[in-house]
Amino acid sequence: MTRWLYLAIALTAAALASSAYVYVFAFDRLPEQIPVHWGINGNPDKWVPRSEAWVNFWLMPAVMAGFTLLTVALPWMSPKNFKVDQFRDTYGYVMAVVVALFAYIHVLLVWGSFDPTVQEGRWLVAGILFFFALLGNVLGQVRRNFWVGVRTPWTLANETVWNATHRLAAWMFTGFGVIGCIIALAGAPLWLCFAPLIIVALVPVVYSLILYKRLEKQGKI
Repeated sequence: MTRWLYLAIALTAAALASSAYVYVFAFDRLPEQIPVHWGINGNPDKWVPRSEAWVNFWLMPAVMAGFTLLTVALPWMSPKNFKVDQFRDTYGYVMAVVVALFAYIHVLLVWGSFDPTVQEGRWLVAGILFFFALLGNVLGQVRRNFWVGVRTPWTLANETVWNATHRLAAWMFTGFGVIGCIIALAGAPLWLCFAPLIIVALVPVVYSLILYKRLEKQGKI
């Protein structure tokens, strides 16, 4: 096991332990009504009795456990020539960051369950955007595979297209994540923080197609 897998396991165990602690020792301290959904403005718009708020405590640990298992399973499932062995440490980092994101969401849900005045929506958006920055930081090191990265028909078909597309995506994801996180915490409308995501997601896809066709026309594919 790699250090990143150990980190994912530790975060998952901590999330499970925190939920178990709340249910055994602190359940009576929870408010009668607990928020379970937040609108685009970051404010809660759905409340349930504390006896029905199990999703706030058990959903994220379950998702984290699932991704931790996938961290082990996906390399074994990878077909020949698309294995993650050539970037195993980066793959482990990406999966650990995904688990860490859900751990962060879990902390917000538990925190908000005890204190409904917390602006969970804003902290959630800022955390997700920071996740994009952490992901973008290593996208250039990801090699062709079926699980992680910008997986289009053109990137999967050609290594040159894959590498160039991921260098572009790395810059875009990192910039979008850092700037978005800062303006979210500064109080900008949350929809404005997420609006550029459409461009950030689509540009690398279109770029991979254009680059592939250019190389094909030049006889390099």
